[in-house]
Amino acid sequence: MSRLTFLYQMDLPHRAVAVYTYLHDRSNKNGECWPSVPTIAKEIKLSQATVRRAIKDLRKAGLIETEQRYRDKGGKSSLLYVIKKKSPKV
Repeated sequence: MSRLTFLYQMDLPHRAVAVYTYLHDRSNKNGECWPSVPTIAKEIKLSQATVRRAIKDLRKAGLIETEQRYRDKGGKSSLLYVIKKKSPKV
């Protein structure tokens, strides 16, 4: 059985499932990754607006946390995505 079976049993839009799978596949051993929204959109063939909505869906469902990262001089950098270690109860 797949480690992501719980994901398919949740009431999530397909955009959220696609983005979660993408982030999960690219996360390190700590469950962290930091691809840009344009990169995610391009690689899974969704619009940037759709990816942003999916990220919002995933945060609301408790599947990911995000943290804004900043450059040394204070400018915004990428978002840090943290995949939750345990699957939520379905």
